[in-house]
Amino acid sequence: MKRTIILLSACLIGLASCKNTAEPNVYSILTEANAFQTKADAVAAVNGVYARLKQPSGISDSYQYYAGFQMAITDFTTDIGHSFQSGDISQLSDAQWSTNNKYLNFAYQHQYKLIADANNALANIPKIKTLTEAQTNQYFSEIKFLRALAYIDLTDEFGPVILITEEEMKNPDYTAKTPPASLETINAFLINDLETAAANLPVNYEGKAIYPTNDVGRATKGAALSLLTKLYMREHQWQKALETIQKIEDLHQYELFPSYAGLFAESNKWCKESIFSALADALNDGTELMNHFGPLNNPVVTDRWQYYAVSWSFWNSYAPNDERREMFFYDYKGTDGLQYMQAPAGQTTPPAGKYYLPDVATRKYADPAGSKTYYDGHGIPILRYADIILCKAEALNEVNGPTQVSIDLINSVKARSKATLLGAPGTYTKETLRDKILQERGWEFFFECKRRADLIRMGKYQEVVNGYLKSIGKPASIDIAKHRYFPYPQTQVDLNSNLNNAGRL
Repeated sequence: MKRTIILLSACLIGLASCKNTAEPNVYSILTEANAFQTKADAVAAVNGVYARLKQPSGISDSYQYYAGFQMAITDFTTDIGHSFQSGDISQLSDAQWSTNNKYLNFAYQHQYKLIADANNALANIPKIKTLTEAQTNQYFSEIKFLRALAYIDLTDEFGPVILITEEEMKNPDYTAKTPPASLETINAFLINDLETAAANLPVNYEGKAIYPTNDVGRATKGAALSLLTKLYMREHQWQKALETIQKIEDLHQYELFPSYAGLFAESNKWCKESIFSALADALNDGTELMNHFGPLNNPVVTDRWQYYAVSWSFWNSYAPNDERREMFFYDYKGTDGLQYMQAPAGQTTPPAGKYYLPDVATRKYADPAGSKTYYDGHGIPILRYADIILCKAEALNEVNGPTQVSIDLINSVKARSKATLLGAPGTYTKETLRDKILQERGWEFFFECKRRADLIRMGKYQEVVNGYLKSIGKPASIDIAKHRYFPYPQTQVDLNSNLNNAGRL
């Protein structure tokens, strides 16, 4: 006992000594009382919501919302994305997933993190009494646009989800087991937010007083209208989609970039085709896109993983004259001296000097003229004008059937890549032109987080994905009755019993 008392006394003396000699200096402290006081605080809160678009997952690799796992769950669960790697990414690649798939977990968590930051900003910015009405409207509109983007992604992926707004921030109940809201309720909420954003956001930021520079990465009137268009398209509200597209066209802000390859050059941060993107800079807030998308043992884009790639069947669907076909590393001499290429039909074992690639890497986020550093500066196009053009063609076809206007819209996108143009409208039915639009969207928007939503909207998800799976010798596993939405992550179900996965697995 005596020895114990002596040791305890020594410890206490040591602690007291540490307290006297190593007391930390507190230079600032952020609390609810002083967090929102100035315009700079408001801008910081708004910028923090934008930052969630590229927020890393927190594990060793830089898996990010719009620079990683969003692409994984939207393209790998279709006929386009393919990965020869093992683990959760290969499960998605085979159209197999579970409640514990890390990419689904990342998506759910990070979309709600963006929503939480948005709600926190909306609840607290009004405390700043020095803001003008114009400033408040601007900040609120940007935040509501970003929150709507996250909710559209969530409902695309998980269907009915928990609707949380800034009102819950005023008196939060962290133990509540809130049931998911209906899609009708969420859609009405989003339409209201996007209409408000469109009414208050500027067409662009040139010469605007609220921000000192032309901040091309911020939400604009065109971005809000474009996201609203995407929501109407999802809900098959074709006439409302067309009316909203007309408002976008009336802005006279957008046009197609001259070349597809140039559009995705890492140096092309912004152009007339850009409506809304998650921008990056290799030196300040780089992404790990080139690492994940870059080719194996390539002599120019070196030391990359080919973790995200496309299926050979997708690449083979391009016509030789389509310049988008050249946006892939499909045949090259590797750093090991082997010729990296597609396996000829019926062959699995390569002869000496050749390596048969299991899939084909894309140049879209692995620009040979881009970054040579570990992190790169590739931006992610979330909304671009080619999407709006093809949405208009689709909506017109759904309303009127094939017309010359629809054909011309599709051909304007094809012509940019020197692809073979569509013929006269009389050679198509509404159904066959819909198929052409779906095919065109696949060629144009691979790895832009659109393929799964496109297939589902056009009623082709089960047919197309199962056909692809059968062609590569995998089980046809998609049942649209079960797989229209992903299952809620098990970690979330454990927290909230109202998240029920019955019928989703």
